Amino acid sequence: MFLEMRDISKRFGGTQALDNVSFSVDRGEVVGLVGENGAGKSTLIKILAGVHQRDRGTILIDGRPVTINGPQDAQRLGIAVIYQELNLTPNQTVAENVFLHHAQRMPGLLGRLGFADHARRERETRALLEQLGIVGLDPQRKVGELSVAFQQLTEIAKALAFDARLIVMDEPTSALPDEEVEHLFQIIRRLKARGLGVVFVSHRLNEVRAICDRVVVLRDGQNAGALPIGEATDDRLIAMMVGRAIENLYPKRPATPGEVVLEVEGLTRSGVIEDISFHIRAGEVVGLAGLVGSGRTEVARAIFGADRLDRGTIRLNGRPVHIHSPQDARRLGIGYVPEDRKVQGLVLGMTVRNNTALTVLRQLALGGHLIQWPSVEAKARQYVQELQVRPPRTDLIAGSLSGGNQQKVVLAKWLAAELKVLLLDEPTRGIDVGAKAEIHGLIDELAHRGMAILLISSELPEVLAMSDRILVMSEGRLAGELSRAEATQERVLALASGKK
Repeated sequence: MFLEMRDISKRFGGTQALDNVSFSVDRGEVVGLVGENGAGKSTLIKILAGVHQRDRGTILIDGRPVTINGPQDAQRLGIAVIYQELNLTPNQTVAENVFLHHAQRMPGLLGRLGFADHARRERETRALLEQLGIVGLDPQRKVGELSVAFQQLTEIAKALAFDARLIVMDEPTSALPDEEVEHLFQIIRRLKARGLGVVFVSHRLNEVRAICDRVVVLRDGQNAGALPIGEATDDRLIAMMVGRAIENLYPKRPATPGEVVLEVEGLTRSGVIEDISFHIRAGEVVGLAGLVGSGRTEVARAIFGADRLDRGTIRLNGRPVHIHSPQDARRLGIGYVPEDRKVQGLVLGMTVRNNTALTVLRQLALGGHLIQWPSVEAKARQYVQELQVRPPRTDLIAGSLSGGNQQKVVLAKWLAAELKVLLLDEPTRGIDVGAKAEIHGLIDELAHRGMAILLISSELPEVLAMSDRILVMSEGRLAGELSRAEATQERVLALASGKK
């Protein structure tokens, strides 16, 4: 066995993050690591990467105990971790990123006068990319100009440049469209064939089954079990992850939509979206599907006033409205949950209480100026309880919560504003199956209360299961509309790829 982690324990203050957890990966093996947010996956990975130090337990490489006191130790042992938030410098080239911290190889990458040997660095980068079968990635391109998929491939090439023998991938597909996921899987299979071990951390159980040989489940900081991939059904994995069966991941009830609440006509932003027209009724969930880059997010941002429009009309309850900023949208009863909750949805350094109150501070301020903090606390506590934010405390810093609970706080912020329309952009990205089921239940409940909802998601099963109608975008335009009854993954993908 190449890597063994035996009886690893770690405590942060009063929280036992890991309790006697064991984990192993062999050469040429892809092991899935799954569990709810807060189950201990990130802590285990960071101990392996040298970011955290274990309190107890043993780590062995090729059967020999090793000490990992920092990232340099992990790198020396052949361990590379590719985090969900990629560790790249956007203003440098692919080749520069691949060899950015390559101190041990720098003498070979310097010319006689001590200047970087750019030509050699680019040759070696091309060779690494060729080994992985990666085409279309120019070593001279700035990383900031690349798609997320190519940025991930740059991270993999960087790991191989360090002669990594084990690569840990933390939620590597969370921001990838379906076609790029399969490309990543091809790369993983190449790594496996070369004898590397791979740890694949994901909330997407279908992908775990598609690429892994074995899956290890964590729950509440402990081992909940391990299964060969042939036995890893959704029901078994979910029951191991949450300690109970989730009877309905998509609790969508039949809907009887009311009057049209939101109507957009001819929305155009030159070079981004063109002539977008649709409507959403009260109590209706309208899915917006399409490949990454099709313009889905840009439609939501335009409606919310975050991006300017060149032309187009927005009507609310039949009356034209002018939305020039998110403040205008908020005033009219339109909310937006963005795809990047950490950058755009939350102030991570603020408490749950203050994040929840961001949309209603003016209403909760005496005379519009003096904030009534007891009212803020009461409002925050109401939604923390209603959405089952865990831990159920309003004084915690939002950045300390798990991904699923952070998303609940983003939703709480908008529920406090008493909306008519809610625009949801990737509302369950990067969260565990238990929190995902809870957010799906909330979407269904809000629709039944009469809210008009636009649901944008890259997960086709989510769009198909939770929507009453589905709009499909392709290259900035609406390519078609499908009823719930006629929508299938094949029909949605055909429209999204430009086929009729």
